[in-house]
Amino acid sequence: MPQYAVLIFEAVPPENLPPEVMQGHMDLPGKIAEKGGRTIAGLALDQPGTATVIRGGLVTDGPFIETKEALGGVFVIEARDLDHALTLAAMTPIVEGCVEVRPLIGFEVVS
Repeated sequence: MPQYAVLIFEAVPPENLPPEVMQGHMDLPGKIAEKGGRTIAGLALDQPGTATVIRGGLVTDGPFIETKEALGGVFVIEARDLDHALTLAAMTPIVEGCVEVRPLIGFEVVS
């Protein structure tokens, strides 16, 4: 099955998310499986202020731009097609933000 990245953007800092939203993220893989998809990975990101950015060889602390919403985490899922992936991603709990779905393109890793 094709794989998709479900990118979770949220305006509410993780420490201020209601417990039921955090539990919703924990429950999402099971809900995805119930709808015929599969979760490959689920990862939360630390606060944007912990980021280090490399742009044109220049290394700076913190996020590159200030935005209302920050990328807070990502799920990698398998779905039958994009429509199925969108249906699965729509189950992601969000307080004030959005979910972006992108097809993943595989490539060979040479070590």
